[in-house]
Amino acid sequence: MAEEQGDGCSSIAVPLLDDEIVYQVNGSNGVVVAETEDQYHMVHVGVGIVSIPYALASGGWLSILLLFTIAIACCYTGTLVKKCMDMDPNIKTFADIGQHAFGSKGRLIVSIIMNVELYLAVTGFLILEGDNLNKLVPNSEIHIANITIGGTTMFTMVAGLVILPTVLLEDLSLLSYVSAGGALAALIFIFSLLWNGAIDGIGFHGKGRVFVNWSGIPSAVSLYAFCYGAHPILPTLYNSMRNKSHFSTVLSVSFLACTFGYAAAAILGYLMFGEQVESQVTLNLQAEKWSSKVAIYTTLVNPIAKYALLLTPVINAIKIKVSCNYYNKRFTHMIISTSLLIISLIIAVAIPLFAYLMSLVGALLCISASILVPSICYLKISGAYKRFGYEMVINYSIIVVGVAIAIFGTYRSLVDIIQNL
Repeated sequence: MAEEQGDGCSSIAVPLLDDEIVYQVNGSNGVVVAETEDQYHMVHVGVGIVSIPYALASGGWLSILLLFTIAIACCYTGTLVKKCMDMDPNIKTFADIGQHAFGSKGRLIVSIIMNVELYLAVTGFLILEGDNLNKLVPNSEIHIANITIGGTTMFTMVAGLVILPTVLLEDLSLLSYVSAGGALAALIFIFSLLWNGAIDGIGFHGKGRVFVNWSGIPSAVSLYAFCYGAHPILPTLYNSMRNKSHFSTVLSVSFLACTFGYAAAAILGYLMFGEQVESQVTLNLQAEKWSSKVAIYTTLVNPIAKYALLLTPVINAIKIKVSCNYYNKRFTHMIISTSLLIISLIIAVAIPLFAYLMSLVGALLCISASILVPSICYLKISGAYKRFGYEMVINYSIIVVGVAIAIFGTYRSLVDIIQNL
């Protein structure tokens, strides 16, 4: 393994967010924490927050308890990541945890989960852009020969063209600063929703379902899980902290703040539109209202800057596997990044089902990364699976529930995608 890491030509030895690359972009520990946490975690805040009212509508009012349950479980598994790192100082990245627990196969599986999660998440960006641009400029279409391209498809392709120059960049320092306002964007979005309902005349008349809608629970839980898929960045955050004893406090406060924001957006959206809430609550807003425009524009701007940042780890993993030749490095970057964008665009056009795709990501990938990997690896690394006690009971319970969510959520998402294509 030492030789593989040294020559840089093994894909399974490449962490999701390479610390060396991050340092080259920023050059200081303080910014590394802010940037890397924003790159990976704020994708879920930014994308997840627009679909959280739909998740609540799918499960009913009482299903919001599941949001808090998942938040608590993911916060707990976040502490397990720290415990794994404390047991072995050689663990620096999330993939290292898989390596330490199950060898090279463990690293490979964890790396695949992380990179596929990122790739499908940025594909969701393109769907988000197409849907919301079509909301702002409805009834748009373009005619090429005898082919008519509808508004949503057309705007998804336009978004891809706008994003293309950013993925061709190898120096992402500018984009990293542009995307650093993710938390502020989430606050602006929530405030815009509140203003839209309270002042701009929409009102809060949606009664919704009080009791849990069992048929919608798999989708609701999967979308809730998507909101907490930031565990792969926790090792980088932990290593970058000057006082590591504050990690658990920072983690708890971060989860509390994010959960409060998600709950606020979910409640506002469900109260405003009830059962009619769309997969993206922005699609329910009246585009002529200024608060609606603020919410929609905020939703549109962030993905443009974040797309390249989130795609970069995937690009780097492929680049190292495909080529180590310095002279064709630039050309290789252009080919790989462009190809990944085109494939992402094809998926977004072929499956323009935002909520169902994000539900699939949440059930299959976020549950795996945020629930299953930390719990399973901790039991293996610590040896707790051999000792009957509270840790064994808690972790096995989390694993069982996580597997159930992954199975039923993935199945429900795939069925929904197939039925709606």
